[in-house]
Amino acid sequence: MYKILIVDDDLIISREIKKALDNWGYESKITEDFKNVLNEFIEFKADIVLLDIGLPFFNGYHWCREIRKISKVPIIFISSMNDSMNIIMAMNMEGDDFIVKPFDINVLVAKIQALIRRSYEFRGNTNILENKNVILNIEECSITYKENKLELTKNEFKIIQILFENAGKVISREDIMIKLWDSDSFIDDNTLTVNIARLRKKLQGLEINNLIKTKKGMGYMVE
Repeated sequence: MYKILIVDDDLIISREIKKALDNWGYESKITEDFKNVLNEFIEFKADIVLLDIGLPFFNGYHWCREIRKISKVPIIFISSMNDSMNIIMAMNMEGDDFIVKPFDINVLVAKIQALIRRSYEFRGNTNILENKNVILNIEECSITYKENKLELTKNEFKIIQILFENAGKVISREDIMIKLWDSDSFIDDNTLTVNIARLRKKLQGLEINNLIKTKKGMGYMVE
């Protein structure tokens, strides 16, 4: 089931959209906190965002820019600001489509379905994992924290991905090495130690301290 986040402060329109999407079998959510749209996006794990331009506190362009720092999830702008400047701006901000209000709800659903086919059915979902405001983008092999992005090596990324996917659990060194080997990246015990140390140093460069914890004689974990 695809998840669709509706970011529009017009509740009448938002509820109409949600009702239509629910009827089509999608899981939809109407944004409630317009100061923290990015947090709602992360927590909901949205597959598509419907984004108005005129919003309280920050406009849609701001939130499009924030989402694009961590994700390539499809974004459809829905707005009555239909002048060419706003449409061009939306596309330049890496929006995927622009629908002018008022619109036919069936046209919106058709555009969403087309975006899903183009974005997911041929290449799979864009996965994002989050822990303590540290955002892991699996598709880009990157970490984002406080608007700063960090690129990791394949082994470093695989290590932190395993820990994020098992947050709260201790993962043994043996299990980490097996998972890395399964992904065609053979790594021995000493190399694992070097990779963990290098990964921690890179995280500290983003002011991410003590994210990866060592459990002596057991392995590693993120809480």
